[in-house]
Amino acid sequence: MMVEFAPLNTPLARCLQTAAVLQWVLSYLLLVQVCIGIMVMLVLYNYWFLYIPYLAWFYYDWRTPEQGGRRWNWVQSWPVWKYFKEYFPMCLVKTQDLDPGHNYIFGFHPHGIFVPGAFGNFCTKYSDFKKLFPGFTSYLHIAKLWFCFPLFREYLMSNGPVSASKESVSHVLSKDGGGNVSIIVLGGAKEALEAYPGTFTLCIRQRKGFVKMALTHGASLVPVFSFGENDLYKQINNPKGSWLRTIQDTICDSMGVALPLMYARGIFQHYFGIMPYRKLIYTVVGRPIPVQQTLNPTSEQIEELHQTYIEELKKLFNEHKGKYGIPEHETLVFK
Repeated sequence: MMVEFAPLNTPLARCLQTAAVLQWVLSYLLLVQVCIGIMVMLVLYNYWFLYIPYLAWFYYDWRTPEQGGRRWNWVQSWPVWKYFKEYFPMCLVKTQDLDPGHNYIFGFHPHGIFVPGAFGNFCTKYSDFKKLFPGFTSYLHIAKLWFCFPLFREYLMSNGPVSASKESVSHVLSKDGGGNVSIIVLGGAKEALEAYPGTFTLCIRQRKGFVKMALTHGASLVPVFSFGENDLYKQINNPKGSWLRTIQDTICDSMGVALPLMYARGIFQHYFGIMPYRKLIYTVVGRPIPVQQTLNPTSEQIEELHQTYIEELKKLFNEHKGKYGIPEHETLVFK
C-alpha cells in the first residue's frame, strides 16, 4: 500500500522545491561551521551573557539526544518539508500492517549520501508515515557526532532525529505501550562510500548490534529498502586500496562520519553541483520478523536472527525491484 503523490510542476513550485532541498543539503555541509563560528564570535567579543548560559544548558542537556530527543511539531510542519518531499519526489510504501502494541526496529537500506528518504519519510509532518502506520512514533537514529556541535544540535533535534547510540535505541525500545519505531540506517557511514548510481552494496555482514538490541527488548525487525536512494549523487571513484579510499576510511573510523567526494547537478544547470538529481524515491517497508525477548542472547541466537533478517531483506528487494525500474538480474551485494 502506498499513498500516491502528485507534486506540482509549475515553475514556482519547482523553484520552491529546489530551494527546500538546497537548504537541507547546506544544513549538513555549512550549518555546522556557521554554528561553530557563531559560538567563537560570541566568545571573542565576550558576549558572556549569551554563551555562558547556553554552554551551561549544553552541558545540562547533553544526554537528551539519547533520551528520545526534543522534536518540535512546529519545525516538522514547516512548509519547506513539503517542497523537499516533492523535489524528488519521494513516497512511503507499506507492505503489511504493524501492531501498534509492539515496538519495532526498522533497518533502513541503503545509506546513500545524505539519506533524504529516511529524513523525508520519517521526520516531517508531510510524510505519509502517520497515514500508513497510525499509532506509531518514529525515531530516526543518526551518528552521535552530529549532536556534539553547539546550536546545530538544537536544530537537528527539533526535526526529530536522535542519537544512534546503544543507549538511545534502548530508550526508544523500552517505552511502555508499544507504538515506537527505531529507524536505523544499518550500513552507517561506511556504506556512503559504496553509494553509486545503479549499485546495491550494503555493509551489513558485521552489523549485528541491532539484532542483539531486538532480542534484548523483544522488538520485531522490519527491513526497509529505499529504491532510488543511491541514484541521487555520483561520487569520485574510490576503490578499496586507493589513496582516496584510505583517507576516507581513516576519517570514517576515527570520527564516525564519511566524506564522499560526491557531485550531481547545479541549481540552474544539470552538469555539476551539490544539488541531488531529481530521482523518484520509493521507501518500501517490508514484513516484520517476530522476535522473542531474550535478555541475554547467545552469539548463536544473534547469528541466526541476523541471517533471517538478511534473507528477508533479499526477499523484499527481489519482490519489489521490478516495480521501480531495477533489472531482474540485479541483486544485493553484502559486505
